[in-house]
Amino acid sequence: MRLTIFGASGGIGRHLVAQALAAGHDVTAVVRDPARLPDASARVVTADLSAADPGALRAAVAGADAVLSGLGPRSAADAGVASRGTRAVAEAMTGADVRRIVVVSAAPVGVVPTPGRPHPPRYDEGDGPLMRFVLGPAIRRVLRRHYADLALMEEELRDGVLDWTVVRPPRLTDGPLTGGYRTAYGRNIRGGLSVSRADVAHLMLALLDRPQSVRQTVGVAR
Repeated sequence: MRLTIFGASGGIGRHLVAQALAAGHDVTAVVRDPARLPDASARVVTADLSAADPGALRAAVAGADAVLSGLGPRSAADAGVASRGTRAVAEAMTGADVRRIVVVSAAPVGVVPTPGRPHPPRYDEGDGPLMRFVLGPAIRRVLRRHYADLALMEEELRDGVLDWTVVRPPRLTDGPLTGGYRTAYGRNIRGGLSVSRADVAHLMLALLDRPQSVRQTVGVAR
């Protein structure tokens, strides 16, 4: 399969590149700084998605069977990168007639309001009492700009024409690939407080072969 991976030098992106190459896929890795990408086996495209050349992005996704995105803010200064970057990627994909995309978001995002959904559910049906009433509200207060960005990214995908899947993990760790994670469509994982970046990447690649995941959110956790 021909894959284009955005955010390829990030925590999840590196695992996406490594696992995709190990599985025999043809990989194009799109990064802002090629020096941050340790695996030299992928085809590398340099692009800053905050001000990317639309033609360069179309060339990066042209001929791809699917696009995967590990885009997300690493700090407060990066707030907005997920929505802006995904918007640019989606426009490039539409221009290149590529439809399949899998992106990473975050477990708390389902209850974050957006302009098009100002009154989201108060709780995610997969969350237990601890997450609903204690951890969730506290996390959303601290990371409200990050989650607002991810919620806007999800909204733009929902309103668009692409065959998208959004993966929503809880707290990310640097643990190993286990394959022992749990998943659920349309909700978070009850009692699932963390998952490794390697396992998230594994799921994102696996979802490419699951047509039932198109235009769905997928919760994942240990």
